[in-house]
This record gives sequence, C-alpha cells and structure tokens, in this order.
Amino acid sequence: MFSHEKIYILFLTCTSFFSISCSSFLEEDPRDGLLGDNAYSTLPALYQNCVASLYNCVGSYKDSEGLQGTGRGIYDLNTFTTDEAIMPTRGGDWYDGGFWQGLYLHQWGVNSDAILNTWEYLFQSIKLCNYSLEQIEHFSATHTDKELPAYKAEVRALRAMFYYYAMDLFGRIPLLVTSDAAGAEMKQIERDKIFTFIVNELQEAVPFLSEEKSNIPGEYYGRMTKPVAYFLLAKLMLNAEVYMDSDWTDGVFPDGRKIFFTVNGENLNAWKAAQYYCTQISQMGYQLEKDYSSNFAIFNESSQENIFVIPMSKTLYTNQMQYLFRSRHYNHAKAYGLGGENGSSATLEVLQTFGYGTEKVDPRFDYCYFADEVYDLQGNPILLDDGTPLVYYPEAIALDVSNSVYEQTAGARMKKYEVDNTALKDGKLMDNDIVLFRYADVLLMMSEAKVRNNEDGTGELNEVRARVGASYREATLENLLDERQMELAWEGWRRQDLIRFRQFTRPYSFRPQLPGEENGYTTVFPIPEKVIVMNGVLNKIRGIDKLFYWIFLLGIFVVLCIDYKLFT
Repeated sequence: MFSHEKIYILFLTCTSFFSISCSSFLEEDPRDGLLGDNAYSTLPALYQNCVASLYNCVGSYKDSEGLQGTGRGIYDLNTFTTDEAIMPTRGGDWYDGGFWQGLYLHQWGVNSDAILNTWEYLFQSIKLCNYSLEQIEHFSATHTDKELPAYKAEVRALRAMFYYYAMDLFGRIPLLVTSDAAGAEMKQIERDKIFTFIVNELQEAVPFLSEEKSNIPGEYYGRMTKPVAYFLLAKLMLNAEVYMDSDWTDGVFPDGRKIFFTVNGENLNAWKAAQYYCTQISQMGYQLEKDYSSNFAIFNESSQENIFVIPMSKTLYTNQMQYLFRSRHYNHAKAYGLGGENGSSATLEVLQTFGYGTEKVDPRFDYCYFADEVYDLQGNPILLDDGTPLVYYPEAIALDVSNSVYEQTAGARMKKYEVDNTALKDGKLMDNDIVLFRYADVLLMMSEAKVRNNEDGTGELNEVRARVGASYREATLENLLDERQMELAWEGWRRQDLIRFRQFTRPYSFRPQLPGEENGYTTVFPIPEKVIVMNGVLNKIRGIDKLFYWIFLLGIFVVLCIDYKLFT
C-alpha cells in the first residue's frame, strides 16, 4: 500500500519548485544610485535626478547594459541569433565556452549570464523609472510648475521603451509600476497585456513630449521626444501580430487586419495604425540623407535621417561602441592606430541577399562590409605579419574556422560606421553617435504595413533603394525582408524582423533547426534560472506550471509502482 509518509515527502519535494523565496534583484532599492531627499526639493534638481539621470541607462560601457554599443546584451541577442551575423571560433579565439556558437545555434539555455544580465539591466532601468515617477508625483503634490506634466510624460515614455525591449526579448514578463514591487506584483503578465500597457503609456505621453529632434545637440539631445515615441509606436503596431500572441507556440497567429487600436480618435487596424505613426514622423521634417554613409559618420549629429541616437563623445560621455573593434582583424585595426579582436562576420545568407560576387551586388554592401583586400586611411594595402596583403574571404565563413587556411581572414567584416582614428580605448570611445532609430526604417515600415494591408508600398520601398542607386523592385513581403537586411545591416533589427516574417526558426547555413523549434519556442528567451530561483512566482516559459504538474503526477505514479512492487 502507498504510505502517507511517502506522499508527504514527495509533495515537499515537488512543491519546492513553487515555494522558493521571492527576494531578488527586483527588490533592490533603485535609490541606491541616487542622492537623498535634497535631490528632489527644487525643480532643476528634480529634472536632473528624476529625468536626465535615466538616460544613463540608454547607453553604457559595461557588458549587457545599454540599448546598443556594448557586448553580450540586447544587440548581440538580436543579431547573433539570426542569419545576419556570426562570431566564428578561430582557433583559441571566440569560443568563449560555446557562448557565441550557442547564440547562433539557438542553444542558449536558462543559465546564460548574458541573458541574465540583460534581464537585470532592463528591469533595473524600469524600476529607476518607477522611482522617478514617484518622486515627480510627490513633488507635484506641493508644486504646480508647468514643466511637471512633461517630466512625467518623458519618464513614462522611457519606461515604455524599456518595457518594449523586455517584452520583445522575453515575452511574458512582470509588470512593475512601483519602485518597491515585490511578491505577487512580480508575477508574469500575458504578453498581450504588456503590449497594451506599452501602447497606452506612449499614446498618453505623446501630447506632452517635445517635437524637437533628439539626434541634434542641444536641450533634447539623446532624449525621448515626440518623433522617438512615434517610432516606437510604429514598431509596436508593425509587430502587433507577434506581441498580441500570448501563446506563441500553438501555431495560431492573430491577424493584424483584425487587431484594432484607437489612434487620434479613429479605430484603426494594426497596419493602418503603423502607417499613421510613420506619417506623423514624415510630417516632422525627417528625410533620407543623400549620402547613406553620412548617418554613421564621425560627426553624424547633423543627420536629417537619424531619429534617436546614443550620444557619443571622447570627452563628454562614457558610452562606448564595441562593434567595429570586435570585427576588425588585428592588423586591420593596427593600421588605423586602433584595437581589434578579429571576430564578427557576415553570414553566407547575407552574401546571397546582397548579391556578393555577382554583377548585381547591392551598392550598400560596400557601405556595410569590409571584404576582399583592405586598405588603410591613406589608401595603402594593409599587410599581414608575413608581409602579404590582408584579404578577407567572405565565402570562407563557417561556425568554426579553426585550423583552416582562412582561420584569421574568413568573413566580411563590419564597416558601417566611419573609422574615427582618434578614438580612445582602442577605438571603442569614438565620436560617431550610435544610431538606434532612423527614417529609412520608417519608410520600410510604411511600405510593409501597406503590403500587409493589401495596399501598394512600392513607392516607399524604392525611395529607400533609389538613395543608393539600387534598381527598382516591387514591394512584396519577400523583397521587404531582403531590403531590411540590406538597408539596416548591423543595426540590431534582424531577430525582430525574422520573427515577424515567421523566418526566425528556419535552418540557416551551419544551423540546423532544433527539435520542435518550428513551434516558435526560441522566439523568446527564457527567463534565467537564477531569476526563477529568486522569484518563485516566475516561470521560464509558457506552460511551465503544467510541466511541474505532470512531473508531480509522474512522481506519484512512480512511488505507487514502487510501493506496489514492495508490498505485493
């Protein structure tokens, strides 16, 4: 017979999965990095410590922090998990315990420090925003300064942006609206609810935001302004089918034509809403730069195309940009007087999309990639240590090029940002602002939204192509996905694009499809194991409660069988 004692022991074992302490980094006091109460006693102090200070979270020099520029964070999770870029193992270089191969193969697991640190960065940023909002509300109770609604709107919009990135990466996440959230407040919310919250926050903030351009030095340089918020709203609408799908593994997807939003008093479907926000940006004076490369020049603050950037300066800011540094061969970097790590390269899929090696290679390939023989800033061939010219071999790329004759030279390398040969920290501290959002993307979003709504998006697509002298193309979904690859190469959008086009889980060169991956389970990253352990109310993936339930029942069955065998 089955003993009550065994049932009790089994119950304690199984329920330990659910009853772990809820203490975690989410309960840390975000005020630790701020000043005392004096920091909020005057309007200038309130602005400095509750609004301006939050922009320290947008850029960074630390791994896994900032929206772009650093390593092992949002950018790498959105880039090296796709068919856009690969970090090949080169002998003793770049294996890093299998981290980079794991990203490319979609084998990141639940114990990735990079995923954990990215999660912590995003939620700590959210909690800092929450604390700022609380201080603004406290100040508003005794002050009537006309600036306060704008301060509050700016912080709400910033928080919405951090939530946007967290939702995009992790799917079902906690919705925290106070700085001391704990316990039940940390429980995951369905993805569609998080999505709706973000949309509402941005829509309510927009009327109070400045219309100034955020990429131009001045009072609003690098800040959340109306066009930045419009860009985020356009992205949200364009990805509404993904974000409104709280069960992304069931093979059933919402239809954007049947997802409706109230926009400026009108009831618009997702594709019409995306068009609306793209139009708002167009009406604010943004346009394509005549020279594609000027958006990424050393001094790119005058760009008429860039919408939102991470300000960079060798003397004013600590933000850094590692991408060029990581990609260049050591001798290539040395020829510029900078550092290099001989790493990231374009994939074979990229070469095919650009038409590399054909007579119809897209003009943007040369803007975005170093390939074949390379030269220093004076036009002289760069030499290897043996005196032969440095030649990159794009088609020799593989997941592991160790012991190959192309071990050091396989792959086309990142070229998108102009070389700042006066950069500090081996080239990571440069003057080129890091481009997050730009108008070319707005035109491509407009084109795609029209096509998905059975309208003609050819005009917007070919406006982008004409700027670089590329040939005319019809606006189809297939052509638009390729166009986004070519126009936005190395800009951190590829994962999101592939997921929206239902292409993320397909096999790539050197990457077989994982068992069962066609159901989409790798389209979000798992909540890290350490976070699960510290917050027992969180689950790694959707359906984990059912999993433990069945484990529990299986355990009972096993014990029953053992008992039956012992006592019969």
